[in-house]
Amino acid sequence: MTITRFAPAALLLALTFLSCKQSEKSEDYSSLYKDLPFEMPKLQQPKIPSGTVSLSDFDAVGDGITMNTEAFAKAIKSLAEKGGGHLIVPAGIWRTGPITLLSGIDLHLERNATILFDPNPDLYPIIETNFEGLDMRRCTSPINALGQKNISITGEGIVDGSGDAWRELKKQNAPPKIWKQQLKKGGVLSESGDKWFPDEGYGLARETSGNFNKPDASLDEEQIKRFLRPVLVSLRECENVYLQGVTFQNSPAWNLHPLWCRNVIIDGVNVRNTAWSTNGDGIDIDACENVILVNSTFDVGDDAICIKSGKDEDGRAHAKACKNLIIDGCTVYSGHGGFVVGSEMSGGVENIKVSNCSFLGTDVGLRFKSTRGRGGVVKDIWMDRIYMKDIITNAVIFNLYYGGKSVSEQKAEGGMTVEEAAPPVDETTPSFRDMHISNIVCNGADAAIFINGLPEMPVSGMSFKDCVFTTTEGIEIHHARDISFENVAVHCEGSSEPKTSDVENLVIK
Repeated sequence: MTITRFAPAALLLALTFLSCKQSEKSEDYSSLYKDLPFEMPKLQQPKIPSGTVSLSDFDAVGDGITMNTEAFAKAIKSLAEKGGGHLIVPAGIWRTGPITLLSGIDLHLERNATILFDPNPDLYPIIETNFEGLDMRRCTSPINALGQKNISITGEGIVDGSGDAWRELKKQNAPPKIWKQQLKKGGVLSESGDKWFPDEGYGLARETSGNFNKPDASLDEEQIKRFLRPVLVSLRECENVYLQGVTFQNSPAWNLHPLWCRNVIIDGVNVRNTAWSTNGDGIDIDACENVILVNSTFDVGDDAICIKSGKDEDGRAHAKACKNLIIDGCTVYSGHGGFVVGSEMSGGVENIKVSNCSFLGTDVGLRFKSTRGRGGVVKDIWMDRIYMKDIITNAVIFNLYYGGKSVSEQKAEGGMTVEEAAPPVDETTPSFRDMHISNIVCNGADAAIFINGLPEMPVSGMSFKDCVFTTTEGIEIHHARDISFENVAVHCEGSSEPKTSDVENLVIK
């Protein structure tokens, strides 16, 4: 018998390597393709070389105080020089600046490992990127990759973006206790006193930029740097991406943003932001092709699972559609929408199946939004076996008059826009068609279904089958064509018959 004795450090690395190897066992996603109503290649996890290093080997200290930016960079470089491998982040709180992933690298967070990004804006250089569908300059994201292949973030740890130091806060959205705590952190208030900004530069940018996040080009970028807050995880033009098991939270803007990527698998992640976090989206799958999102949980301050493809002229110029997506087994708690398409959809969205999901206490369940000027076509989306409880506004909504506010905010300000004027159709006219919604159970919502198309481009080809809605209000439809309801029950206080205007070929079975 041969007995191998490990020194404590070697033993730790051996155990973490074993844990890493166990976590990367190939998952079989083939069952998701059964009866898939569109063609999509079968995805597999990226192939990561077996080499392994520990962050601790590069003089990193997980005490929550020591800056470990250089240690992360050295560790990733050492693996990249060998063709890739696994970077093990042990238990601890690892304070750092941005982390740039390279091809063949798996960033693996052990249980009780927290990567805590320092909020000092000087650590995050301003770069050319794309945010909210527009080409613009923003700060480098805490975790980022550009044009890389075979990358992954796995494990049981936490990635924290320190977003509360970057984001503005609206008084009306925050609990009184949180508002008081925020005021004690310094920062400045808006002229109206109802918004908190982290510094004067942020306030200047906000006050001159309206409700949108692209600042006036004349402003000094360094002065308004916090306004140029980044998404937490930015993966641009990457291929073969795998996110598994990790908790992503407290993002400066959106949490997860795969942009122009191919072959992406997200499995079992937990995405968290406070309900009052501005632009606190869960995941924005943006102009990507071939994506699987499964078994994940979202509790956020904006849209939870959101599909995008660029905005207005910039989006049409890139002409990159978001297509071939499978979303299954996900749960959404707080969020402006459970599953959302838009409003940035100028490059088009098609071929999506959403199934076996629960939305609990979400503002809207299934949310589709756009407006004139976008252009783009959204089509061929199947939503099946969606379970909703205590939805704040609408269980299902298609609204082509999106104005940058949540449905709750729109209703509080007087309701949805409905108009009869029909300008000419051109490349800036958005189109929503061919959606199939089945086996929906909604127990509690303000309203069941709201469809609000454009007079010049009605929403068309919508089918609802085998659904039960228990709501305060029923169904309302404007400017739509070829809408069918088969075995759809609406239990509401008023009439369950749809309220309609300018609707052609409405079939109720």
